[in-house]
Amino acid sequence: MSTNSIIRTFDRKQLRGTMSNIDWDPQGRVCDIVGTIIEAILPGASIGSIVAITAPVASGHILAEVAGFRNERALLIPYSSVQGVAPGASVKGMKVLNQIHVGDHLLGRIIDPMMQPLFGPPLDAGERCDIAPLERESPNPMTRQRINKPFGLGIRAIDGLLTFGEGQRLGIMAGSGVGKSVMLGMMAKHSDADINVIGLIGERGREVREFIERDLGPEGLARSIVVVVTGDQSSLLRIRAAKVVTAIAEHFASKNKKVLLMMDSLTRVAMAQREIGLAVGEPPTTKGYPPSVFSLLPRLLERCGPQAVGSISGLYTVLVDGDDFNEPIADAARGILDGQIVLSRTLAARHHFPAIEVTNSISRVMHDIVDREHQDTAAHIKMLLGVYQENFDYVQIGSYQAGTNPPLDEAIRLMPAIEKFLKQERSEQSTYAASLANLAELINGPNRFDPNETHE
Repeated sequence: MSTNSIIRTFDRKQLRGTMSNIDWDPQGRVCDIVGTIIEAILPGASIGSIVAITAPVASGHILAEVAGFRNERALLIPYSSVQGVAPGASVKGMKVLNQIHVGDHLLGRIIDPMMQPLFGPPLDAGERCDIAPLERESPNPMTRQRINKPFGLGIRAIDGLLTFGEGQRLGIMAGSGVGKSVMLGMMAKHSDADINVIGLIGERGREVREFIERDLGPEGLARSIVVVVTGDQSSLLRIRAAKVVTAIAEHFASKNKKVLLMMDSLTRVAMAQREIGLAVGEPPTTKGYPPSVFSLLPRLLERCGPQAVGSISGLYTVLVDGDDFNEPIADAARGILDGQIVLSRTLAARHHFPAIEVTNSISRVMHDIVDREHQDTAAHIKMLLGVYQENFDYVQIGSYQAGTNPPLDEAIRLMPAIEKFLKQERSEQSTYAASLANLAELINGPNRFDPNETHE
């Protein structure tokens, strides 16, 4: 059953996992409808209140959320289509949807933001679940543990040259079609996480099943919880999905689990908030994004990271508009996150996967979690990559004379081995220990590194 049908039929049994203490007061009525905004007279309502709007033409109720006020009228954003709603329709207040039931019963399941399964049998929480709030303050910074341990993601280029730490938050920045989702699937299958919590937010409907069956696979799904909301659904559902994913991750971290939170994509969450903000009358600022977008991002992202107990390691994809890595959301995300992985369309066009542009990527905690030898080796390889890229045209046309630039000579000699190290097939698994061993071999010559060799 789709999310839209669940919302529109408003069946109490179907929403039992997220709804309780239904309160039909206060009551009001719809006054006006403009685009996606419904104006209603609703005494006693406040920001974030959930209401049910009678839609007799559609034979049911439509859920909506109070997003603002104008001239003593509540501005309602619907969770689904407004088809069937007319002026004079009744509006009834509720006390629900701000909490979710979480527990081990969610493992291996694919759900929507209303905690309904998109596939398989109904969720049976029973007595094995806890109640988690969708809105929560970020942990006190003085109670957070420091990031001091590597967290293997199963991708050689990251584990070796851009080492990720347990509790770190990393942005994966790229344009469309460069391989972000495939990388997430590899990490979900091969990382050191106990549990993956994955949010597919604003995705094309076609890509959801592809990601789950092709990229994630049965192995990855078995230890994952996937929350899905497609791009054709309400902006409120996209915002809610981001909060649901974060709340689920917080629950498992509190059980002292090593949680890997993946959100694809943070940009579509920001776009959803832009839709809401502009609809209720917020002034547009940078490239049309209202202030509420830049308020939402830190509130959401700061909940991830080291916790007082357990950790939430975060991977957030950022879809850069027109491959502009300085566009507002990418720029804001860089200022909040603990580093970024930049994917290059040029590398992707050369069938170099994963298309990680190492010289423009950074892990801001790497120097705290790896030893000096690892740091020096990684820095040396990055230097060689930078020198080679700067002189690429001269080398390709044959105008460079060997011996005039020793670092470039070394880069040319090692480049076949470096490229072999940086490339990795989708099905190829690499542990953190193997990545370090491969990295050490890499410095000794182009014929020493074999990506298919295993290391204990």
